[in-house]
Amino acid sequence: MESAAVTIFQSSLGVASSSLTSRSGSSAAVNGPISVKFGAKLGPSLKHSASASQLRPGQWKGVRGSRRSTGVRASLSPESAGSSAPIAPLKLESPIGQFLSQILVSHPHLLPAAVEKQLEQLQTDRDAENTKEESSAAGTDLVLYRRIAEVKANERRKALEEILYALVVQKFMDSDVSLIPSVSSSSDPSGRVDMWPSQEGKLERLHSPEAYEMIQNHLALILGNRAGGSSSVAQISKLRVGQVYAASVMYGYFLRRVDQRFQLEKTMKILPGGSDGDEFNVQQTVGEEKNAGSVGDSLESMQSHPEVSSWAGGISSDGFGYGMKPSRLRTYVMSFDGETLQRYATIRSKEAVSIIEKHTEALFGRPEIVITPEGTVDSSRDELIKISFGGLKRLVLEAVTFGSFLWDVESYVDSRYHFVLN
Repeated sequence: MESAAVTIFQSSLGVASSSLTSRSGSSAAVNGPISVKFGAKLGPSLKHSASASQLRPGQWKGVRGSRRSTGVRASLSPESAGSSAPIAPLKLESPIGQFLSQILVSHPHLLPAAVEKQLEQLQTDRDAENTKEESSAAGTDLVLYRRIAEVKANERRKALEEILYALVVQKFMDSDVSLIPSVSSSSDPSGRVDMWPSQEGKLERLHSPEAYEMIQNHLALILGNRAGGSSSVAQISKLRVGQVYAASVMYGYFLRRVDQRFQLEKTMKILPGGSDGDEFNVQQTVGEEKNAGSVGDSLESMQSHPEVSSWAGGISSDGFGYGMKPSRLRTYVMSFDGETLQRYATIRSKEAVSIIEKHTEALFGRPEIVITPEGTVDSSRDELIKISFGGLKRLVLEAVTFGSFLWDVESYVDSRYHFVLN
């Protein structure tokens, strides 16, 4: 992705504009619709059998005696026998990714042990490459060594991305939540594409009460006064839905990051004033935002919010902000200074940015984007899909949870194989 920068969700936080940026990518901020090219604690304990931790890709078929997961009957790869549907929309392609896909299907409880072994091997390979480069000869040989090292580094990065993705999928499996399959034409007589189960209760339990308040506000800003009418069906641009999904993944990543800090400070009883549940302070803050016009009383202010503008008029000014509730966590975030907010609103690794991009593309396909001579996006070629507002709510809830899990596994993996740029 040429630019990993997107505008953070001012509408959900009520704060000044910041940018959500990959530190290792370019930092050109994008205004208006989200410009994303579709291109904690982990589940089980890592204390598994030694034989499982020693496996390498291609060696899994020889393992016997491990119990099979009863909750999953599908596969990420077409080679798995008896699969009726994939357990995740993105197909993993690297040897390590395919190996982990097989484990997710047949022995998901052994995935952490297998991941540990693969991370150890990646670290060994990286150390060996660094040593070889330092001791290599100068001149033409050095250029050749560096080129080989670059190719191997790219292979390790792809493997790392797929390790992260496999861990995110496993967290959904551990939570008994099925990921939404690729959105395509439906055989349903009504033409609706959202025939997946709601699972709202399961998704809600994966977040703290304070974080879920923020998620409800996020949903209210996207769906407006339609948030409660789950049975209503709309015909919406597939590209716009994909943009909202990607933006919600990034919002979930940010939300889990700040919520971890909030929960720690709440436990230590060191929360700043106004974030300790004082209802007056919360209401006062929200009232000041409304008076300042940050809630979007005009079309111009609506267009400044990516969550709203990405719907291209899908939300009326009367519906904007409908259902917004005072939130302790929202007030806490508003107490951050600009530098702190910018740091927390940053996706830390290229790998995480790439996962968001690839997962969204796997869900919604690669769109054909045409830019008009005036510099706007030509929407005449947008594919329209029929989807209920309940289905949209399910998409957004999954996206926010996906982003939260992505933060968790990125932190977990970085503690064992340092790849995040601090």
